[in-house]
Amino acid sequence: MMRGFFRDRAAVFFAIVFPLMFLVLFGSLFSEDSSPRVEMVQVGAVPLFDDLSDEARAAFDETFEVSHSDDLDAAIDEVRTGDANVAVVQEGDTIVAHYTLADPAGAAITRGAMQAFVDGANLAATGQPPTYSMETDPVEDESIDAIQYYMPSLLGWAIAMSAAFGAAATLQGWRKSKLLRRLQLAPVSSTTVVGARVSVTVSIALVQMAIFIGTGALLFDLTLTGDWWMAIPLVVVGTLCFMAVGLLAAAITKSQEGAVNAANFIVLPMAMLSGTFFPLEGAPQWLQSFAQILPLKHLNEGMLDVMVRGEPWTAALGPMLYLAAFATVVTLVAARLFRWETA
Repeated sequence: MMRGFFRDRAAVFFAIVFPLMFLVLFGSLFSEDSSPRVEMVQVGAVPLFDDLSDEARAAFDETFEVSHSDDLDAAIDEVRTGDANVAVVQEGDTIVAHYTLADPAGAAITRGAMQAFVDGANLAATGQPPTYSMETDPVEDESIDAIQYYMPSLLGWAIAMSAAFGAAATLQGWRKSKLLRRLQLAPVSSTTVVGARVSVTVSIALVQMAIFIGTGALLFDLTLTGDWWMAIPLVVVGTLCFMAVGLLAAAITKSQEGAVNAANFIVLPMAMLSGTFFPLEGAPQWLQSFAQILPLKHLNEGMLDVMVRGEPWTAALGPMLYLAAFATVVTLVAARLFRWETA
């Protein structure tokens, strides 16, 4: 079975190469440590910004990338077309900021940053020293980059895709070719055959994990924190869970192509709703609640806890229990719906 997998170029591509391409893509996009600055077009003289103190000026330069213009309409056109985040003009003691609503998140950041400098200028104008100050302290290790949050989630998606597609295609292919019937007459027990199929799928998942971690460490300075080794049994249980999903896809379809498409129909939306490609913090509450029943969400969160967030090994036990329970229920449903013949 292992030789058959590696001889199937399409299976190798979609199980290892395809998800690895996403890791490299996300790693390249988020390889920069610095946050992007707000692009501001300053129209004419803006005394509030021009007269900042040295300390405030340094913070301002870290926050904004400023270009200058004497034409307000042209500056607003730059904002409208996405070439700038905000166009600023000062009218008397009022700062007027023109921004676009096409990027709500960017607009909120721009408004907040500008309001902070306006408030600071108002405080300085009173001549009173500030009463409060603020210090920032990240809760994670400073060596952690953004890509390290994406790596476990992309790995979870790769495992889900490989396990579900492999199980769906294999079961449907065996049923269509009558191999399942022949195996009953073979001098090999059904337990041995099933065990071999499971062992191959789990081995592929562990190879995926090793390749992802190796690629992340080699290309993007990946640093694992906490009891990261607990991700290994978590990956094994996650693989079994998504094999069950693949079995269900094969049980409800009548062809190998249909089984693969059904598995894709289940796994791809699950990846979108499980934080694989983007966080769900800004999603409606009902959608966030729905995501909690998805096994990929628990696999992703469990790996993030032990590989990135520095949580103890016990943090993976809850996700493992959920994945095991989900796999058991789905396997029983698949067994109930399965038919030996496709007709």
